Amino acid sequence: MQFVLIGFSDLPNLQGFIFAVFSTIYIIILTGNFLIIVITSIDPALQKPMYFFLANFSSLEICYVSVIVPRILFNIEMQDRSISAISCATQLCLFLIFGTTECVLLAVMSYDRYVAICNPLHYILIMNPTKCTQLAVGSWLAGIPIQIGQTCQIFSLHFCNSNKIEHFFCDIPPILKLACGDTSVHELSVYVVVMVVAAFPFILVLASYSKIIATILRLPTAKGQAKAFSTCSSHLLVVVLFYGSATVTYLRPKPMHSPGTDKLLSLFYTIVTPMLNPLIYSLRNKEVIAALKRLFLKE
Repeated sequence: MQFVLIGFSDLPNLQGFIFAVFSTIYIIILTGNFLIIVITSIDPALQKPMYFFLANFSSLEICYVSVIVPRILFNIEMQDRSISAISCATQLCLFLIFGTTECVLLAVMSYDRYVAICNPLHYILIMNPTKCTQLAVGSWLAGIPIQIGQTCQIFSLHFCNSNKIEHFFCDIPPILKLACGDTSVHELSVYVVVMVVAAFPFILVLASYSKIIATILRLPTAKGQAKAFSTCSSHLLVVVLFYGSATVTYLRPKPMHSPGTDKLLSLFYTIVTPMLNPLIYSLRNKEVIAALKRLFLKE
């Protein structure tokens, strides 16, 4: 069975412009995240748990975006919007797995900041290399069984309404719209999975930051408070951007879904946020800026 990704075909006069924009954004995402991976790997000053998780996060962003953007560019360049059911299922599954990894990894990174600020004397002991590796591996593997099961469940449905997916990639809401009959059970299972893989990590993030903020406010000097806030503000900003747009997309009631709104929100958390993340982590982090200077200026 073949599906058709409608994508941005409703803007025929802007296909060249859209291709150029997505190509540029993809290059920015690859370059920015690759630079972070390089400097956190080779710079001695960045051999800390915080930057180990940041390197994992940058690697994840490259994988996450590469599931979606190359297909968009291929569809525009070749003027071929068809995608086989197997390819669509694979894209959806990988997208969901990497999305789950991002949720868990953001929770792990908030835990790292919690230990660093709330329990600094034991930070090196608690966040030892073995534990950091276990947390990173667990983040990468956490979503695999759940999302493979969810993908199989969705593609076990019969599709008879149409074969046109009103989106620029294979995502759950537009695919469920094509299914025959009542899909309320499947929609409920999607909500349950989202609550497990996204809401639970988000609760852990909120719990960590409530402790962090309470600890920072008890610091005796304004300078100490500002320094503590600066070490976790970048991560908190990334959390808000990612969870905000993703939550609105997946937890909205079905009547509120529309192709245009879904595309706009999906663009934000699949393309725009990964592009902003390297800028957020570099421009708001003095150690990363210093490492970049050492890399390019050979100081």
